Amino acid sequence: MNINERVRQTGIIPVVALPKLEHALPLAESLLEGGLPCAEITFRTAAAAEAIAQISKRFPELFLGAGTVLTTEQAQRALDCGAQFIVSPGTNPTTVDFCLAKGATIFPGVCTPTEVEMNLAKGVDVLKFFPAEPAGGVNFLKAICAPYGQVKFIPTGGIDTKNIGQYLALPAVLACGGSWMVKPDLFEAGDFATVKRLAAEAVALVSQYRAR
Repeated sequence: MNINERVRQTGIIPVVALPKLEHALPLAESLLEGGLPCAEITFRTAAAAEAIAQISKRFPELFLGAGTVLTTEQAQRALDCGAQFIVSPGTNPTTVDFCLAKGATIFPGVCTPTEVEMNLAKGVDVLKFFPAEPAGGVNFLKAICAPYGQVKFIPTGGIDTKNIGQYLALPAVLACGGSWMVKPDLFEAGDFATVKRLAAEAVALVSQYRAR
């Protein structure tokens, strides 16, 4: 199973900003126990790289990516630490080219047709749609899928239990990125039981909507 197939199989990618490194392993364990073996650890905090390293070593079964990757240096560090895919909020041609040259999977962020075409010119046709809700949401995706029927999207930004079904109903959506089950305040409170519960509920939602 390739990276794109694993993304589709998962259906929901938890987008995680870890306040502290000590939260990394309890987080990974909670997601796995909740039946959601995936995480995108964002480079929004200083703990990101080492968290990826620790999780990939302790829980190799977790499908693990690095998010908010803005530079080639961050991309290299993420890959060195064990990230299986790279996600960026926008399309930085230098970072995209770097990952492609490394043979690494990158999901660049887009919110305009121009950015979609920039990526298609590089052979990248699975893209992060960000910020999904502020940029037009489901209606944007429905409109853009007409001229770009070959493109698949991972919408992220403003997606939660109330609207994820609308996105998953679109054939062009491989999976959605979401953070409602991995809020930093839950980590700070040590409430990983809630992370596990919310992860399990997210998995059930994906199954429910895809069954329709």
